Amino acid sequence: MAFLDPNTPLATCTSEHCDNCTAGKHVHCHFRPKELFHFYMIALPAFLVGGAAVLHIGGWWLGLWLALIVGYFNFLEIRVMCSHCPHYAEEGNTLKCWANNGSPKLWKYRPGPMSLVEKILFLGGFVVIWGYPLPFLVLGTQWFQFFLYALLVTGFFMTLKEFLCSQCINFACPLNGVDKATRLEFFKKNPVVAEAWGVDV
Repeated sequence: MAFLDPNTPLATCTSEHCDNCTAGKHVHCHFRPKELFHFYMIALPAFLVGGAAVLHIGGWWLGLWLALIVGYFNFLEIRVMCSHCPHYAEEGNTLKCWANNGSPKLWKYRPGPMSLVEKILFLGGFVVIWGYPLPFLVLGTQWFQFFLYALLVTGFFMTLKEFLCSQCINFACPLNGVDKATRLEFFKKNPVVAEAWGVDV
């Protein structure tokens, strides 16, 4: 299956079913194609504008950016951030989530917070990936595309934080915006995750 069964609790969850789950009302334990579509619709425009700007300077530079994107989102980000997510504990060799759906799971599930080094690599990778087109936009004096790209990237992160990160169960991610009360409800049903976070439930 491309997505988890919405009627089956997560592998880390001790509940027998998902009916009337208080935590599930505030976080996305399961995802449907519409969440993945939503993510792509807010992420792709910036990549398309940025890619066009890089291609305007040279195809080899675009190839390098694409290689960095694939390497970051399918390997580095998976290792330092996604491997902390309860979705990573599910069966199968690929992730089933709203952002990295289909990415390979090459490492063990590691519940609990990210280390400082992991956070630096995660956020540093963001800066490299999203900042890559900027020199090309400036050197190519593509000022309209520059402001459009900046607007699209800003809109992407604002939408991400407001509608997706605010309901994500990967509490380790620096962008996560789930409130403490909801986290506690989730911890109560996922004791393995709670223990890794040092939370007594």
